[in-house]
Amino acid sequence: MNQSIWQLLRIPETREKILNTLALLVVYRLGFQIPIPGMSPKFLIEAHESGNAVFGLLSAFSGGAIGDTVIFALGIMPYISASIIFSILGKVSPTVEAIQKEGAAGQKKINQWTRLAVVPISLLQALFIWFGVFLNTPGLLMGEPTVGQMLTVVLSLMAGALLVMWIGELITEYGIGNGASLIIMAGIIATMPSSVSQIIASQDDFY
Repeated sequence: MNQSIWQLLRIPETREKILNTLALLVVYRLGFQIPIPGMSPKFLIEAHESGNAVFGLLSAFSGGAIGDTVIFALGIMPYISASIIFSILGKVSPTVEAIQKEGAAGQKKINQWTRLAVVPISLLQALFIWFGVFLNTPGLLMGEPTVGQMLTVVLSLMAGALLVMWIGELITEYGIGNGASLIIMAGIIATMPSSVSQIIASQDDFY
């Protein structure tokens, strides 16, 4: 098997696609190191140290994303949601179904609509996070909530979602495999060490 992998890496085109995929996934993970502007640094430190429930709540609002309080908190979920919506519309809407049957041209149009749909979907999810999490978590923001802070948080989350979508499409085009699937897999792998450590810690506490 190792020999097969080595032979695969010796192909320039395949090697380039693998490197492109890894580089884009690294860029994706770097987004999880950038906190949302306007958040209280003191709260972030204390929340991470104490395992504050706000992170789990924020993940629930963002569709299970692992971004917590970073600009990539929404992750790939708005794009996945938009794809599901148009997949369902293809079954119930004769107009969308006819476009899907147009071949490559129709699929290109559907893909463009899917990208556009990410904007309102990410807006709604960002507003849910603002009103459901930020306004109900004392100390999360620096100072009192303002309209300016709301716009900053919402626009940051929307920009993060669009960037993640773009990275996923770059992986699909220049890398190996489906970009959205690889981003989801990267998120799962990134949480595995902390999840395993929590399981071990809970077992130790139990005994």
